[in-house]
Formats: sequence, structure tokens, C-alpha cells
Amino acid sequence: MKATAFVICGLLLSEALAVSLYNGTPVNKERVSYFRQVTRVSSQATKVGVDLCPTCIDFTGQAIDTLLNIILQSGVVGTCGALCNALAQKTGSQALGAVCNILCDVVGVEEFVKLVQEADLDPIYLCELLKVCPIKDDGDAHITSFSVDPKSGPQGAFTLDLEFESKNGTGTGELILECETVDHLPVQGGFIAEMQPAGNYSKQFNLKAEPDPDCDPTQGPCEQWLPGNYTVKIFVCNGECGSKHPHSQVYDSAQTTFTITE
Repeated sequence: MKATAFVICGLLLSEALAVSLYNGTPVNKERVSYFRQVTRVSSQATKVGVDLCPTCIDFTGQAIDTLLNIILQSGVVGTCGALCNALAQKTGSQALGAVCNILCDVVGVEEFVKLVQEADLDPIYLCELLKVCPIKDDGDAHITSFSVDPKSGPQGAFTLDLEFESKNGTGTGELILECETVDHLPVQGGFIAEMQPAGNYSKQFNLKAEPDPDCDPTQGPCEQWLPGNYTVKIFVCNGECGSKHPHSQVYDSAQTTFTITE
């Protein structure tokens, strides 16, 4: 029943979130959704991993900060139901509350609270502590190619192609894309990378290099994609990129450049 309930909650959660992690939603960082993943990972080997892992990371990325605040304000939380109902009320999302209940019930409320505090705003690490995401510390990845097409052109879509190889396989982690813009505004995208076996992998992204009509200038400056030279960096990581927690490392990184013309 729990497995069935988790699948249902996962579907509810995916409907509740505006953009999934695979489409560039933050993994506990400020990200801008100019990046879109075009194809899922393809390889010579069949994908492995745990189906619940992306759902857990998706949930945790949305909820961990609020959960910590509830725990700090409440002091002692008696049951999973009380904690997760408070989360649902704070966020206005019954889907988040439902997934919270499933995860909390797996380990019990006291252990769940302890792990949320130990994870310290790192969604991937929390899901590893909950044993929902697999851990692999001997993994590796070497980027063999990272390119952009076109190399030069007007505002619009630029396609980024990534190829990498792994001799030992990879652990649960993420791919991070960062674009250095002419006006120095941060443009970033984060994507879950589930555990994979050894093999050769390719991945493709679109960078929508044009002003976002939904950007609210009252919330801060909006990227204008001015004519000039741009550098895009990519990081392939085990765990969260830049995390100081166990099971986290940057496997490899690379960069490429393109030019926006008048």
C-alpha cells in the first residue's frame, strides 16, 4: 500500500509543481529556467536507479526549508501527521503534505526530524539518508564533449550537447548549467542525475537566450541577452554540486562559448 500511495502522491506532487526538476527547477539553489532539457539520458546500458528517488528530491527541494522552520518553531513534533499537516498548511500544498507523510512514516517522526536537520538544506543528501536514493561513492564521469549550436546568432534558442563517459557508473547527483552573461546577471539550471551504470552518455539542452516575458522587474533585474560573448559552464556531480556533505563531489566540468549578434 505504501508503494502505491507513494506513486499517487508523486503524481499529485508533479501536478502541483510549476516546473519539474528535469526542467530546471532549483535543487536548493536559485536557478533561472532559461535552460530546458531536450532529451533524457541515453546510454549503451539500461538505466538503473530507484523510481522514488526523483520524487523525494523534488519534494525535498520544495519543502526542506519550510520543514526546518516548522521544527524550529514547534520544538517537539509529536507525529508525522502533525508535522506534515503543518507543512501542507504553510505551503498551501496538500501534495507536499501527502509525500511528507509517506517519507516520514518510513523512518518515524523522531528520525525524520533528525535527518531533516542533519541534511542542512541539501535535498539529495536527505533522500540518501532516508535510503530512498542510492549511494555510490566510487562513481566517476569524464566529459568528452560539450558544445553549443549555433556558435553565433541572434537572440533565440541555442542547443547545448553534452557527452560523457563513466567507467564505474555514477551516483545520485545533479547536472548544473551556468551561463556568464554580458550584464552579469545569474542564469543557471539544475537537473537531477539518477544513478547510472558504466557507459557512454549523451544529453541535450536548449538555452532560451531571449528576454523572459514573465520576468518581474520589481523582483530584481531581468536578463536582456544583450549582444556579446557568452560562456556556458556545465558541472557533472555526485550528490549536490558544491555540497560539503558525504557522497558529494564534482565528477567533471567543462565550458563552451557562443555569441549573440545584433
